[in-house]
Amino acid sequence: MNHESNTEAAEDDEISLLDLLQVIAENLRLLILAPIGLGLAALAISFGLAPTYTASTVFMPPQQQQGSAAMMLQSLGALGGVAGAAAGIKSPNDQYVSLLKSDAVANALIGRFGLLEQFELKSLTDARAQLDGVSKITSGKDGLIVVSVDNGSPKLAADIANAYVEELRTLLARLAVTEAQQRRVFFETQLEATKRNLSIAETALRSSGVNSSALKSSPVATISAVAQVQAQIAAQEVKVASMRGYLTESAPDFKQAMTELSALRTQFAKLEKPSPVDGDNAGYVGRVRDVKYYETLFELFAKQYELARVDEAREGALIQVVDAAVPPEKKSKPKKALIATLVTLASFFVLLLFVFMRHAVRNAVADPELAEKLLRLRHAARRSIGVN
Repeated sequence: MNHESNTEAAEDDEISLLDLLQVIAENLRLLILAPIGLGLAALAISFGLAPTYTASTVFMPPQQQQGSAAMMLQSLGALGGVAGAAAGIKSPNDQYVSLLKSDAVANALIGRFGLLEQFELKSLTDARAQLDGVSKITSGKDGLIVVSVDNGSPKLAADIANAYVEELRTLLARLAVTEAQQRRVFFETQLEATKRNLSIAETALRSSGVNSSALKSSPVATISAVAQVQAQIAAQEVKVASMRGYLTESAPDFKQAMTELSALRTQFAKLEKPSPVDGDNAGYVGRVRDVKYYETLFELFAKQYELARVDEAREGALIQVVDAAVPPEKKSKPKKALIATLVTLASFFVLLLFVFMRHAVRNAVADPELAEKLLRLRHAARRSIGVN
């Protein structure tokens, strides 16, 4: 029984396949001539389309290095941790691509080349969207970034592509992007704040006067040691506060930082033991300690600031252009052969589907039962849209 059913199914499939081939054979002229005609028509139309030229510029973004300041961060655990946390850049090339696609760069290009009039638009938002549509910015595995621009004018396409790099340079001049730049900005800010505090502390010390009994009660060497430990505690507290933003309290690095802070506080408590001195001497000792404290911080920040500037100069904020865009000699669009081929293939498949559907409808009309179902379906559709 099963063998007979399988045989009948195979025969039905064979008959259906033969029927389809017969339908194709009957409409072979339509399936061949019509697509060819449409393809030739598309080819003729493509000759009337305005040509588009693509200009590309290739450049290498600033290369980040581990310079002398980055290595010296190991010796400044607390301060180095803060600057390092602020400077981590995971994917520099992706960041430069995002900067190239930013509104700041787009607005500069729109104003520079008068793209509102070029695109015949009235709003910056529409002009930015249009510019993004004709621009392609990609980053390769080789570390190079490619900027391609499409335009009807070969010269304008090349000028806009090169201008992308120029506007990126302008943007980078006012941003801290690289690791060395971020460290330089961090230490520059801290250096200015410490310098102000040191000036205030020195003014307070001068106003208190100097007397021999105060010097005897608190030698400069002892005050200096206490101030240095106090400065290290302040730096470590800054580091711990910054680590809370990206680490949990159970993280090994965070626990180690807390242990170091606790050890520094213990050391400071041992050094700063109260002594029975009079009020004037106590005030003088505090002012001297403040001066030594800010002097220590100033020295740490100044050293790291100078090293960061050296590293910034070494890695260079300059963008190195590998291939500048030049006006292309050949147009990139429209691709006439591709258009004609796609239109020919698409029209062939559409006509093939039409032939099969027409054949199915004719068979349905020939079958009384199917014809009645189609008639009821037609009436139902007319009623649903209010047509009698």
